[in-house]
Amino acid sequence: MTTTRARTRIQKKNTKTILDAALKVFAAHGFRGATLDQIATEAGLSKPNLLYYFPSKEAIHTSLLSGQMEIWLAPLRAIDPEGDPVEEILGYVLRKLDMSRTMPRESRLFANEIVQGAPHIIGQIKGDLRDLVEEKSVLIEAWVREGKLAEVEPRHLIFSIWATTQHYADFDVQVRGILAPQGDSHFADAAEFLGQLYRRLLTPG
Repeated sequence: MTTTRARTRIQKKNTKTILDAALKVFAAHGFRGATLDQIATEAGLSKPNLLYYFPSKEAIHTSLLSGQMEIWLAPLRAIDPEGDPVEEILGYVLRKLDMSRTMPRESRLFANEIVQGAPHIIGQIKGDLRDLVEEKSVLIEAWVREGKLAEVEPRHLIFSIWATTQHYADFDVQVRGILAPQGDSHFADAAEFLGQLYRRLLTPG
């Protein structure tokens, strides 16, 4: 019984190690450029040991993306129909921006997948993601009808939030090259700017 628990802990540890290593490799090289050998080396494991946990590069990539999709959708799910509409959407903007600060590699992994045509997650995009965007769009449309938000097309509003927040992760090199910030200090400036931008856009006239 003790042996089983120890093996389970080791399996969990090695699985996490492999996924962490794969995230680094995929974020740097994309799916096509990454290899199992690179992932195994980054994880500090032999290739046969890695293949014990995941049968292929595709399996590792899909596991990473599926987990990332759930994390990515959580802030959108958290928009509260009972909350103040402007504050709820601004809260979503700031949570997405903070994810770009704390999870840049994950964002780039997702961006690389989309650029390649989303071969591993197109089903989730056309399924759970589209359903969630539609659900929140219906809510935003209701807020607009009630005069709680300015007239805005909700789906393109959501797209714009993704674009303006994930930019700071996906184009990190460009942002840092232009701003030359101290550490992550530019995220505070970005939060202030995006707060002003979306508050003005969303507040009824």
